Amino acid sequence: MKPKLSRRQFLSYGGVALGSAAVGFGFSGVSRKLIKHIPGLKPDPPYVFNPSPNKLLDLPEGFVCHAFSRTGEIMDDGLWVPGKHDGMATFQGPKGKTILIRNHELTANDKIVGPFGWNNEKLNLVDTEKIYDLGNRKSPSLGATTTLIYDTRTGTLEKHFLSLAGTIRNCAGGPTPWNTWITCEETVQKAENDFEQDHGYNFEVPVTTTPGLVNAVPLKAMGRFNHEAVAVASDTGIVYETEDRNDGLFYRFIPDEPGNLAKGGRLQALIIRDMTDPDTRNWKTGLQKVAPWTYDPIPVSQKMATAWVDIENVESPKDDLRLQGTESKNAAKFARGEGIWYSGDTIYFACTNGGIANKGQIWKYIPSQYEGTSREDKEPGTLELFIEPNDSKLLENADNLTVAPWGDVIICEDGSKEQFLVGVTPEGHTYQFARNASNTSELAGAVFSPDGTTLFVNIQRPGITLAITGPWGDIRQRKLV
Repeated sequence: MKPKLSRRQFLSYGGVALGSAAVGFGFSGVSRKLIKHIPGLKPDPPYVFNPSPNKLLDLPEGFVCHAFSRTGEIMDDGLWVPGKHDGMATFQGPKGKTILIRNHELTANDKIVGPFGWNNEKLNLVDTEKIYDLGNRKSPSLGATTTLIYDTRTGTLEKHFLSLAGTIRNCAGGPTPWNTWITCEETVQKAENDFEQDHGYNFEVPVTTTPGLVNAVPLKAMGRFNHEAVAVASDTGIVYETEDRNDGLFYRFIPDEPGNLAKGGRLQALIIRDMTDPDTRNWKTGLQKVAPWTYDPIPVSQKMATAWVDIENVESPKDDLRLQGTESKNAAKFARGEGIWYSGDTIYFACTNGGIANKGQIWKYIPSQYEGTSREDKEPGTLELFIEPNDSKLLENADNLTVAPWGDVIICEDGSKEQFLVGVTPEGHTYQFARNASNTSELAGAVFSPDGTTLFVNIQRPGITLAITGPWGDIRQRKLV
């Protein structure tokens, strides 16, 4: 059997319960009507978008959004809202409030405002001992997380403040069952020049309503690489990690003590059984070698048995974990692993430029019922290509993703033109739900509130968080127009 989290480990952190979309809300009266697409043809849109009155998001009839916590606003701690809003998660707060933790994908020298102002004039407002990399007090790393307290019943932001500081390119991450947020650095910056610390780690941020910085402690055993996002299995505490590289791996971290990642554990990479030099990217060159040495792409819906191999030297001073995996351990290559989400017994993750047309893939990993134990070999987990549209009209470069209360995967695009929120039904059919009417910036951090009433999402540049509300229960009863 899988190792289990104790009741104490699973219960809320400080009285705050996890409230992200992974919690399986029930929506009554929602049908499973399919939307058919003809391969190779532009589908009729499932919605007519109403022009956005505030030039933010075009949405279907009945849906509205409003913006809050914009870059450059002054927060409750006196600091500025940092720029480049990215990955997020939500948690159930006290008195029905929603706690939202948000990443900021800033470096040390970004030309976008950081939390301390243009000239770091606000550094005196924080305990600098808690900043991970102060940059010799000349150039502190500006990547960060902010925590927001939001009331979905009134549609108002009640409080926002800086919660982690001194990191670089906090891209995505993931919520944990013990009610913390794991934020990921998408970098492998070494300690040199004005950088006082090595970067490329995950950090854990507690859920709280009290302003203040957490001690920035790198979770080094989880590996040093170009992190993107994580998903935590609620029954085992195993953490699954994506790597944003063209030849990245898909990792899992088995903690020595479930619920306490700082105690260390084992880092492993996924391999595909009965496949030599496995390559999931489905690119026209470099496809996987499968006995008897054919070069066919992996088809959608094919279930493949998996195994896992240990990765050594996890702090990787030469940034070579993925090379260790593919060159000597037969680990599978993935095309820029990005957003990931755990829902039920399934882990969905995006590969941004995977597929024959380099337009993106969504994969499904279903863990073994013996995941992470010595019995796993007898009943292995399975990997399955969920969708590979190869058509930018259906999906262009999937990035962050979440799972909606009714089971659809909701994907943030990061393509070259217009950016959409794209939904995918459990049957694999896509639909466009929202369009960025502000600019061509990527959308990021899509996540539902614990009560299922509100979908939060970011326009990364210039940095705006949006709350979308409307008739969610009608989505599965939609008709093509």
